[in-house]
Amino acid sequence: MFSQPSSSNGFREFAAIDLGSNSFHMIVARIVNGSIQVLSRIKRRVRLADGLDEHRILSQEAIQRGVDCLALFGDRLQGFSPENVRVVGTYTLRRALNNADFLAQAAKVFPFPIQIISGQDEARLIYAGVSHTQPEKGRKFVIDIGGGSTEMTIGDDFDPLRAESRHMGCVSFAKRFFSNGALTESRFRAAYQLAMEKLEDLEAEYRELGWEHVLGSSGTIKTVSKVLMANGYRDGLITEPRLKAIIANCLKFNSLSAIQLKGLLEERADVLVPGLAILLALFHTFKLRSMRYSDGALREGVMYGLEQRFQVGDIRQRTAEALAQQFNIDKAQANRVEETALALFEQVEDWQNRQQTKELKAMLKWASLLHEIGLVINHNNVHKHSAYIIANSTLAGFDSEQQHLLSVLMYFHQKGFKRTEIKRINRYKNRDILSLLRIFRLAVLLNRARQATIRPKEMQLSVADNDWKLQFEPDFLTQNPLVFADLEEEKKLLAQIDCGLQAV
Repeated sequence: MFSQPSSSNGFREFAAIDLGSNSFHMIVARIVNGSIQVLSRIKRRVRLADGLDEHRILSQEAIQRGVDCLALFGDRLQGFSPENVRVVGTYTLRRALNNADFLAQAAKVFPFPIQIISGQDEARLIYAGVSHTQPEKGRKFVIDIGGGSTEMTIGDDFDPLRAESRHMGCVSFAKRFFSNGALTESRFRAAYQLAMEKLEDLEAEYRELGWEHVLGSSGTIKTVSKVLMANGYRDGLITEPRLKAIIANCLKFNSLSAIQLKGLLEERADVLVPGLAILLALFHTFKLRSMRYSDGALREGVMYGLEQRFQVGDIRQRTAEALAQQFNIDKAQANRVEETALALFEQVEDWQNRQQTKELKAMLKWASLLHEIGLVINHNNVHKHSAYIIANSTLAGFDSEQQHLLSVLMYFHQKGFKRTEIKRINRYKNRDILSLLRIFRLAVLLNRARQATIRPKEMQLSVADNDWKLQFEPDFLTQNPLVFADLEEEKKLLAQIDCGLQAV
């Protein structure tokens, strides 16, 4: 069990980790007088994207590089409790079909959960990191060129309006267009042309939204800014003429690794030109005049999201409420199910992973709100329809494992099921998923009449391993024979998976 570290003044410490396609980054910080004070930064070049083949399989060598880095990070985080550490995986882990292998091996040396986030969520977090760390106010266009993907977000102050991600990054383009590090102008033009094609569909909408400031983050843009400053451009501003001058100097060399520019770190040489091709395409597509480098990015966005007082709203709550409105959810019924579910949840203490109880409780609330979303298709098999909608929607703020858990709760909230049908979710223990599902099934069952007057006034739940006992006020079941019949049917269904239920 980990205890929460704090300074002698009792400040709460946080850690945010970004598992990028090129590098893994970690920030450890604390809050002092309402602001975040960075205590340490650790960066390790892992080059995860180098190990992703054309079949989207991540090599064991790349997995091992990542796991070794996480073991190092884990040593620094001894004493941290999981709620104060957030780890996000980005493009390469999103794309890898065998990312479960990475997560399983990482879990052996790194005791904190890893979230693999969507491209849009990555873009929003980057925007949050930039917005919280840069002085610009008003409408901003934030661009991040990573190792495997490029994220682009337009927003007002702290609120993103449009966030997108494209499959193009300095490492992936290096592999595709500059094999063995060979550098020619024709290879550069091919990379530039593909980047233009990938951005084409965004031009009109982004230019219509407009912006007052353009900010860029992460390796390629940081490197370009540093090269400019080292060569006399003290403002560090990136403009098209300056960018073209750097490109022209790079194309004088015959290989990526041979490039030498004042201000260029040796470790960035072999990914600079692929990143420049993407950056030039961004300037041309969106007709950018200038861009300023921001040292705040994804990990800062993650960091600010860890502390409640810095949050500008719970993105997941907004997502769930928007879906409820879109699909005309019966809010009164959803509230009845939620109230019953939370009352039962509070009486279950036998959680296998106690660190996740807050998150599991939140998932139960969102499941209660959205479980009837499938009614928009048909009442018959509503559980299947609801699960399908949840599994195939873009749920801002929910990572893939949270989204999968929601769909599991939807799919199995009624009728029978087998334990083997509940596919393993890396972050959650199977026993905890089953307990959450049993709570949710009971909450839906006890509110099937859709009337508050039929719900029990008293409800005590006793849990002894797989055997649950539900006790109501005297005569409740006698006075409500339909509830009693439903509970008896639930008892039979649970018996098929070796779970007991007694209702008295």
